[in-house]
Amino acid sequence: MDHFATRATAAAPERGQLHVALVLAASTGGIGAHVRSLAQGLVAHGVGVTVCAPAGTDSLFGFSGTGARFHLVDITPTAGARSDAAAIGELRRAFTGADVVHAHGLRAGLLSDLALRTAGRFPGLRPETPLVVTFHHAMLATGMERRLQRLMERRVARAADLVLGASSDLVARARELGATDARLGPVAAPPMPPGGLDREAARAELLGDHRDRPVVLAIGRLVQQKSFGLLLDAARDFGDRDPLVLIAGEGPEEQDLRERIAAEKLPVELLGYRTDVPELLAAADVVVVSSRWEARSLVVQEAMRVGVPVVSTAVGGVPELVGEAAVLVPYGDARALAAAVRGLLADPGRRAELAEAGRLQAQTWPDEAATVAQVLSTYDELVQRG
Repeated sequence: MDHFATRATAAAPERGQLHVALVLAASTGGIGAHVRSLAQGLVAHGVGVTVCAPAGTDSLFGFSGTGARFHLVDITPTAGARSDAAAIGELRRAFTGADVVHAHGLRAGLLSDLALRTAGRFPGLRPETPLVVTFHHAMLATGMERRLQRLMERRVARAADLVLGASSDLVARARELGATDARLGPVAAPPMPPGGLDREAARAELLGDHRDRPVVLAIGRLVQQKSFGLLLDAARDFGDRDPLVLIAGEGPEEQDLRERIAAEKLPVELLGYRTDVPELLAAADVVVVSSRWEARSLVVQEAMRVGVPVVSTAVGGVPELVGEAAVLVPYGDARALAAAVRGLLADPGRRAELAEAGRLQAQTWPDEAATVAQVLSTYDELVQRG
């Protein structure tokens, strides 16, 4: 497929049709899944959608399969004069005729703003096109990187016509930075496909002849934010029933975690990237989230929907997400994390209570349809305001 075919993979929006450009940097997880959900829902509402993202994201998330156009824009994780200039040029082309630009994440927001601000020489591209930016993550860097991120964060918050925060703390942060309009924009977990195995079959496949062994499951990118090192600290003291800790995911910390598991002889297995999340959840007794920060954790949503008890650090948007339907512990306290998991593994009755409470709590969350409807109403508001 040639370069231009890659950049535009569906018909252009019709005259009079609302046209939205969705922008994201490289993603392998929640942001990409959210953008795909938005694209699919918006197209179903008759909106013309162009998704602007790096190579590989379309094959990973299937943006083109939603009926959206895919425009290749290589938004790199870090700034670079040449790469940023090329990305801004591609964004200008993609934004031509757009009624709203909706960027996801700071890098996407910054480059989208620069593309709009320098739009004067491009026919069909309007500098006054409303810019929506969704904040998906808290800034957790340190040192000079943290200073640079804060500057970018402030610039994007003030440039956007509307900032949507995936959790209430992100909304508060945007307001502190000077956003003119900041609102909660929850990110719904897409429905999981049904698993191909029931609990007994899933446990037999994972555990073999040791299917009575308790399973503690964690899922996520192996990066600092997820604090899997804290989970390893706690795993030494999960109880005398010899629970097995399974971590599904890949990332830059994989080798360090693997070496530590071997050196300390921890009851932990790294599963790598997995596509059988429904089967893993079916086999699990407890799902653990040890993160330093989360907005509306997709793993927590998936676990509670199917009735798997959750133990999580009380960070970011997790407390408002789970209510009373999960066990929360302070971040960084390995003893508290271990005690919470150990207590649940020893108490089947409490696990059953949390399973039912989780299903009920999940019914209070906005689903994909409600999320799309909320976002579409903000687009209409911004277009009418303009």
